[in-house]
Amino acid sequence: MTTEDAMPCYNCGARQTDPVRGASPWKRGVRAESQVLICPDCQRHDLDLDTCETCGSSALICRLGEVECRSCGSVRQGRSGDPLVPEVPPGLSAEVEAALNRVLGRA
Repeated sequence: MTTEDAMPCYNCGARQTDPVRGASPWKRGVRAESQVLICPDCQRHDLDLDTCETCGSSALICRLGEVECRSCGSVRQGRSGDPLVPEVPPGLSAEVEAALNRVLGRA
């Protein structure tokens, strides 16, 4: 994944780059029931992420209309929209189209 293709940090807009070795220092989180990425610099700030209703952890992942806590394993249905269709962040379709155009060599 290159800098142009990566999903940006939801807080500052920085783009993720490939780590030299090992695990990425970027973290996942959920905010307003949407999956977000958080860059290493922004992880130091209070980011107002969603928390688990069971244990209070902010280690959440969002998938197919569900929110799962990675700390306690609690799973709940998302509160908004169709539970089988995740919400698409604004601007994502334009980013996907641009990435496809680059990969497929379209002008």
